[in-house]
Amino acid sequence: MRLSLSNAKAKAPLLLHSSSLPTAKPTLAFRSVLTPPNATPLPLTKTPNNTLTFLPSPFLCCRAAMATAACVEVKEQIQLTETEKKIFDRLLNTLRHFNLQTQLRVAGGWVRDKLLGKECYDIDIALDNMLGSEFVDKVQEYLSSTGEVPQGIAVIPSNPEQSKHLETARMRLFDLWIDFVNLRCEDYSENSRIPTMKFGTGEEDAYRRDLTINSLFYNVNTNLVEDFTKRGLEDLKFGRIVTPLPPKATFLDDPLRVLRAIRFGARFDFTLDEELKKAAACDDVKTALAAKISRERIGTEIDLMISGNQPVKAINYICDLTLFWVVFSLPPKVEPAVSEECYRLSAAYLDASWQLIQLIGCSNFDDEQRRLCLYSALFLPLRSATYKDRKDKMIPAVNYIFRDSLKRKASDADTVISIHKSLEKFLSLIPSLLSNEDVQITEVDWGKEFVDVPVTSKLRVLTGFLLREIKDFWRVALLMSTLLYPTDIDCSQDIIDRHFQLDKRKGIFESVENSIVKLGLEKVWDLKPLVNGKDIMNVLQLKVGGPLVREWQQKALSWQLAHPSGTAEECIDWMKESHSKRRKTE
Repeated sequence: MRLSLSNAKAKAPLLLHSSSLPTAKPTLAFRSVLTPPNATPLPLTKTPNNTLTFLPSPFLCCRAAMATAACVEVKEQIQLTETEKKIFDRLLNTLRHFNLQTQLRVAGGWVRDKLLGKECYDIDIALDNMLGSEFVDKVQEYLSSTGEVPQGIAVIPSNPEQSKHLETARMRLFDLWIDFVNLRCEDYSENSRIPTMKFGTGEEDAYRRDLTINSLFYNVNTNLVEDFTKRGLEDLKFGRIVTPLPPKATFLDDPLRVLRAIRFGARFDFTLDEELKKAAACDDVKTALAAKISRERIGTEIDLMISGNQPVKAINYICDLTLFWVVFSLPPKVEPAVSEECYRLSAAYLDASWQLIQLIGCSNFDDEQRRLCLYSALFLPLRSATYKDRKDKMIPAVNYIFRDSLKRKASDADTVISIHKSLEKFLSLIPSLLSNEDVQITEVDWGKEFVDVPVTSKLRVLTGFLLREIKDFWRVALLMSTLLYPTDIDCSQDIIDRHFQLDKRKGIFESVENSIVKLGLEKVWDLKPLVNGKDIMNVLQLKVGGPLVREWQQKALSWQLAHPSGTAEECIDWMKESHSKRRKTE
């Protein structure tokens, strides 16, 4: 590894050049050569196992002493796909065609992911001396001159209120969307996360970014990886989440970076820097996060965490940094009152659900079911909490969290609330579904349409109606129910104490699931009713519909579930007989 001692603290970038690599394939460490410009190189040696070594400098020794995480394998060079080569060739040919003295740099996540050996299709090009829209016009003109047809050119205007501070130009090259922006530096005012923007250098652009691992550039012109912060590659190797500038100042400038640090730390299983954690948990940053960041942006970050590969780790970070109630803010005057320590139970339920999903098998849940399952678990301790809206109507607090705190879509709130509401009924059915015995239920109000259902059919009927309420999310509701079952012990305390007994809960889930499948109810919501509203009106001798017709529709469906082989004619005969008996008793 080449490193200049005299220039170790200079502001020149560290450069990773693929052409200087040895032919033998090294292991771990940096499989690369780091060379600041105009540096006097230190001698590069190879150990017997072909790992690159270098003479240590005080700068790197200090950093190495700080590292506590195990090394992460970082690629010796960025390997371009054939598509990426074609894209970059077209961009460089554009520079040559117009004799442009422009440096093209791929920024941020693409560089990080490529060095980690992960594929990335999100290519953002940063330009040092022109706007993205100006360069896209040049690319379009060059492609047209060669007979190629430019695709999908668009300019996305800046929108500071949505955290988009610069105009972005986009175009499709070889079926990939490429974004073009100019390098920039930022100046933040005290009470806003919307900065004043101006053209900047590569170094200024790197230091304005959220994390050192996201501040790396790949210079398309020179085929170099540029590390202007002089620690992006090192932090990537040692698995550290660090801000380029002091963390408190970084977070006060843009508090959204707190959540991004948590998300990337969880995603890559990297260690959060201690100073970063102190800054994230301080009152000034928490106040700024609540005041300066739009709820839409907070919700987007949380959704990415919940949908990611390490949702439990992400939420645990949020809890440890005392950010839970800043992120998942509650409405005023929640009834019953929610304990401030409730977040610990939320995190524990999330952990238990995540582990149970892994035990049961992820294939049993699609991405959307898994995502809303984790939300359902996270808010499970809040399922009974309500508040009054402006019309004095009692609304679930979970509804407020989704729609106001996170600004997520209404269907997410509706689904999670529906799952929570189904749990009492599911818990009442589990003993019978486990034993396949006749159901004897008195503690749950199922509705009057079930009064006349034969005892021998009641389990199938009640289970069928419950599954028709929650449809594709019945396995999610079942999983939630297994966390609360049995109801005569304090399952919440067990969860907090990490006494999950997950193997036992997995057995309960699978036994109940098998019973439901054997009952033929796995897709019961697709069941087409044997009789329609017109048939019911004829039986009841009604000229117009109304509540009575809806009541008999439920009764007819109940009969149909109790008689899975029954016909429409048999159902109508039963309705006529039942209606006649009812009229005689009135």
